[in-house]
Amino acid sequence: EVQLVESGGGMVQPGGALRLSCAASGFTFADYYMTWVRQAPGKGPEWVSRISFDSVPFYANAVKGRFTISRDNAKNTVYLQMNSVKPEDTAVYVCKARVSGNDYWGPGTQVTVSS
Repeated sequence: EVQLVESGGGMVQPGGALRLSCAASGFTFADYYMTWVRQAPGKGPEWVSRISFDSVPFYANAVKGRFTISRDNAKNTVYLQMNSVKPEDTAVYVCKARVSGNDYWGPGTQVTVSS
C-alpha cells in the first residue's frame, strides 16, 4: 500500500525558513518522480516542485530561487527547503507520487507565513 506522510509544517515569519519532509512507503521510491503541491485557503491546488528519480529538480516560477527540492532514496524521503518565505506561501503542502498510473497523495502539512 502506497503511503505518503508529510511533516515539518508550522508557523514562520516572512523571510524565514522551513523544511518539509515527505516519508514514502509501499513502492520503490527511487524509481519515481516526487511532487510537491500546495493549496491555499479558497484556492485550487498549485504545483510547486517536482524531482526526478535521479534528483533533477523542477520549480514553479512562484518559488524558483527560494525553494529547494531534494530526495534521499536511502530514506525514502523527499524534502522541500523553503527559504525567504512570503505570506502568499501560506497553504497546505502535499506530496504526491504517481505509481503505476495512479496518483497518491499525503494528508498534507500546514504552512502559515505570518508576522
